[in-house]
Order: sequence, then C-alpha cells, then structure tokens
Amino acid sequence: MVSIAVSFLIMIIAVAVSSGFREEIRDGISDLTGDVQLMPADMNYINDESPMTLDPGFVKEIEDLPEVRRVVPAVYRAGIIKNGENIHGVLFKGVPKDPGQADTVKLGVRIPSRLKDLIGVGEGDKMLSYFIGEKVKVRNFNVTGVYDGIMDGTDNIVVICDMADLQRLNGWDADEVSTFEISLAPAYRNTAGTREAADKIGVVALGGTTETGERLVATSVISRYPQLFDWLDLIDFNVLFILVLMTIVAGFNMISGLLIMLFRNISTIGTLKSLGMTDRSIAKVFLKVASVIVLKGMAIGNLAALLICAVQKWTRVLKLNPENYFVSFVPVHVNVHMILVSDVLSFLVIMLLLLIPCVFISRVDPAQTVRAQ
Repeated sequence: MVSIAVSFLIMIIAVAVSSGFREEIRDGISDLTGDVQLMPADMNYINDESPMTLDPGFVKEIEDLPEVRRVVPAVYRAGIIKNGENIHGVLFKGVPKDPGQADTVKLGVRIPSRLKDLIGVGEGDKMLSYFIGEKVKVRNFNVTGVYDGIMDGTDNIVVICDMADLQRLNGWDADEVSTFEISLAPAYRNTAGTREAADKIGVVALGGTTETGERLVATSVISRYPQLFDWLDLIDFNVLFILVLMTIVAGFNMISGLLIMLFRNISTIGTLKSLGMTDRSIAKVFLKVASVIVLKGMAIGNLAALLICAVQKWTRVLKLNPENYFVSFVPVHVNVHMILVSDVLSFLVIMLLLLIPCVFISRVDPAQTVRAQ
C-alpha cells in the first residue's frame, strides 16, 4: 500500500507540475502578446513610421468568431533605458487604459522584475528613456509597478505603458496602432486549438487591408515563440515517462505482494479447489483483495499529492531560476481531468499486471496440498 501511495504521489505531482508550467507560461505569454497577432504581412510591428488602421467593422467580424475572446490594439516602440551608468535596451508596449482607471500618474509604466534588477529602478522611481529615430526623443517615465515577466529569462524585456503615450511619441492618431492582439477562448488555448484559431483568423484577415492597402496576416504565439512550446512538449514527454515508470513500479510491487499472498495460502487454494472452486473464481478472490490495497494506496497518494500541491500553490515555497525555467517558482495546476485519467489508466494497468501471478493458481495441485496438511 505504501509503494502504491508513493507511486501515485509522484504521478499526481508530475501531472500537476506539467500542467502548472503550461498554464503559467501560456497565460504569461498570452497576457504579454496575445494568443494571435494581426498585422500587415510586410510590416515590422515595432516600426514607428507605418501605423496600422483597421475598419472597426472588420475588427468586430474577428471578435464575433467563437474562438476569439477579445481583440486588443497595441503600440510597440523600441527604447533605451538609462539609470546612472546602467543602460539597457527594452521594448515598450502601449496598451489601452482601463475605462475605470484614474489617470493619477503621468507617463506611468510597469517594468519586469528583471529590468528592476538590471538597472536598479523600482516602484516610485523615475526612468529616463531614449527613443532613437530621425531625432532622439527623451521621456522620463514614472515606474508605477513591477511585474514578474514570463520572458525574463530571454532577451525580450517588455515595459508596459499607456498606449496614448506611445501614440503621442510616434505622432500617431488615436486609431493608429502597431498590431491587434487577439486572446482566445479557454477551450482553444492549447497547441492544436491555437493553430486552428490562427488559421481561421488568417482566412478572415485575407479579406481585410489597412488604409495603405497592405494585406493582413495572423501569427500565433506558437509560431513566434516555438522554443518555449518545444520546451513544454519536452516536459510533457518527461511526465509521460514518469507515469509509465511509476505505473510499472507500482504494478510489479503489487505482483510481488500478490505472489506472497498466494504462497502463504497454498493450502487454502488447494482446499478450495478440492471443494470444486474453479481457478478463475479463486483468482477473483485474490484480485479483489489486491484491488482494495491498490485503491487504498491510490487514495492516500492522491490526497498527499493534492495537499503538497495546495501548499506549493499558496506559498510558492519551492523556487526556480527564471533564466532557466521562465518562472521564479514551481508552478502547480490541479488538472482534475488529467489526474482522473492517470488514476484510471494506472489502476487498469496494475490490475492487468496482477493477472500474471494468478497463473500460479492453476499450478496448485489440490491432492498434494491436502496431503501436506
């Protein structure tokens, strides 16, 4: 029972951590760049000279797709941050301000924690920024917050600011933006669903153009950050390996346990056979006893794993290096569906493995066992 409990404990934690990484990284990237980006085919969205203006009716057509949750405009502009002797290149991203948000701080920005460590600025500080173009433009932003950037482990450092500030910086009108970022419904926020939604949005985008006549393309977040999703697929493969390994370990531990039960009850098996009980009926008795042990061990392992996951989820006591893992803590997400599937499949495999020692029952000779008694 202890062996079964430990095996299921490891399996559930592995599934929870794998789901946690996928949820945390996927949500972080989606919040930062959207699931799908819409822009002209031959335009760099960081370009400050070629804004994009779309017909509101065309945007509404995309919003009406069942795969789409919302469409948000964004303005991007590359800049250089300087604080004393510290200089670093960043990417400014302008997003629309929430309608209910009060405009209390002018030129307010939120910076990732990595940038805070690199140049030594934090909440409440001033951040001198330079924008290179035909003329060098300077802005002194106010840091209003620090966020944990999912891309902190890469060279992409994104500073979040008000879209109107970047539009004024670029000399754009209020309806001119760099790109439209599309967030998908939860059911489509997986690899296959995102690709399918991007293709569908791309078909709609073929019918739309900017005011300059440029055709639009839809680019999924999977295409923009393939290395991240390849890394997540590698984690899923490792989890699958752990599930198979732990199931085999639990199965063979139960096989040895069942063999011990059979050896200790040889005389009982012989007596039952002499009374006319079939091998199949005797095997059912031992399998029922074994299944109770497996179910108890499974329940203990599941409860212990869920308790550990709950502690980690609320305390984040186990930390990681974000430069290697993209997040600063071990993320856990209790995917009930995956856990139930893992439990059921593992239980079935273990019970199938237990059929192997049951072959021993057919080799028991009731005449010899009764004579031995």
